[in-house]
Amino acid sequence: MVQYCLNHDKNYTQTAVKFDCSYQQVYSWTHKYLANGETGLTDKRGRHKKPEELTELELANRKIKELERQLKEEQTKNEFLKKLDQLERMCLPDNQDTDKPQ
Repeated sequence: MVQYCLNHDKNYTQTAVKFDCSYQQVYSWTHKYLANGETGLTDKRGRHKKPEELTELELANRKIKELERQLKEEQTKNEFLKKLDQLERMCLPDNQDTDKPQ
């Protein structure tokens, strides 16, 4: 959502409508992102245990969640690249296809 907003010249209203959320939410997240990057968007509510307070099971569960997040991100990138390749093949005539050796 933040990237969409930034890519559209910080049009908070358009972004709010597209993602079905409030103008204030878009504005807030965008400014947090610009100030602190992705870490600015993390939820800091509640008490979080320090790594030394976690049990082995809790550490393992955190690692699993992080790996699942990374996997989903890679799958999304892969799907995007496949769609991009498909669109490029549809738009380029056969003689301009740069992927095929001549």
